[in-house]
Amino acid sequence: MSDEDDIRKGRRPSSFSVQDGDPSGRTVTEPPRRSPRSFEGGVLVTPEADDPFLSDDPDLVTDATAVALPRPRRRFSFLNLAAGAFGTFLSLAFGLWADGIVRDLFARADWLGYAALTALGLGLAAVLVMVGREIYGMMRLTAVQTLKASVEAATVAARPAAARTCVTALTKLLGHRPETARGRAALDATAEEIIDAPQLIELAERELLSPLDRKARALILGSSQRVAIVTAVSPRAIVDLAFVLLEVSRLIRAMADLYGGRPGTLGLLRLMRDVIAHLAVTGSIAVGDGLAQQLLGHGLASRLSSRLGEGVINGLLTARIGIAAMDLCRPMPFRALKRPGMSDFMSDIVAAGTGKRPD
Repeated sequence: MSDEDDIRKGRRPSSFSVQDGDPSGRTVTEPPRRSPRSFEGGVLVTPEADDPFLSDDPDLVTDATAVALPRPRRRFSFLNLAAGAFGTFLSLAFGLWADGIVRDLFARADWLGYAALTALGLGLAAVLVMVGREIYGMMRLTAVQTLKASVEAATVAARPAAARTCVTALTKLLGHRPETARGRAALDATAEEIIDAPQLIELAERELLSPLDRKARALILGSSQRVAIVTAVSPRAIVDLAFVLLEVSRLIRAMADLYGGRPGTLGLLRLMRDVIAHLAVTGSIAVGDGLAQQLLGHGLASRLSSRLGEGVINGLLTARIGIAAMDLCRPMPFRALKRPGMSDFMSDIVAAGTGKRPD
């Protein structure tokens, strides 16, 4: 008989007593209760006025507080003094020389004096334009490095505001590149859908930098193949050195221009110095050993002549310089995309140096 039938017949509900313990009849032993205790010393709460991290009083700063040490003052340099003095002297000497030339030309004929003034004005204007372009190029390189540091900081930030600022700056930096048009449209379409900072930065890297990375790989491969071919057939070592320097400088400039750097002459020299320093930091000596191991591993040492082997090695070293330049010129660190390695260019460079097609 179910409970529903009992209710229909008017049976009144009844109560049952349940005994404590296990229903199976076994005796349940409760664990002994522990009386509350206090820890020795208790918890000390430091007032905000006495907290060295919250107070502005310098007397409260202790040795345990991390304080940035002030930068040491630059010492007096006689080299800078000599450079400034001789620069001023040469500027005055040039001014007096130009003034004397112009006066002499005016004494001969007025049109000669005006022609000299026009030529001098055009020359000074060209120099100012060149200086302005160099300053602008240095500022662009600095902006790229600053953006890279901001992206690294925004990746670990809790709020997405910093990531959105970095993505906006990256879009503005690469807005002149036609390869990024589709990526910029994709970012605009998903502007309000992604709120996670790491995911937003990874999306910007995939959409904006993926086509530029493919073009950078093509630039590295083209320069490496040209170096491998020329150094393999060149009869003089001086020709090899001159061509390698020319090709490396062209590769570094093209890499910086691809990622929005646009360096001038001084900016290119600075970038080449940074590339060399980057190779030194990452272990350029180990690169040669790694290349030799790869060549031996592919069984190429016994099949290549000395000239062909030198061409292949020079091409691989050029690719290594190109990868270092890519690391420095890229406005974002490699996070969502894979960083290219030497194995990505090995078969193509060996094929260019030996005159065979890659497998």
